[in-house]
Amino acid sequence: MSRTALRLLVTAGLLILGIVIGLIFQNVWLGILLAAIVWLGWFIGYEFRRGRNAGVNDEDHGIEL
Repeated sequence: MSRTALRLLVTAGLLILGIVIGLIFQNVWLGILLAAIVWLGWFIGYEFRRGRNAGVNDEDHGIEL
């Protein structure tokens, strides 16, 4: 599976989950907002993990996140 397809599937899944949670709380916008926050955390973590240097302390370049 390509990275773009994975991103689209996760984005669509979180959007649908956010709508369902919003319907449970009777506020769809709240569900979408929560889904967006979770997606942002996932996306940042996914991109850092993809770089394969998360938490590497390279003395030539200083501390890298």
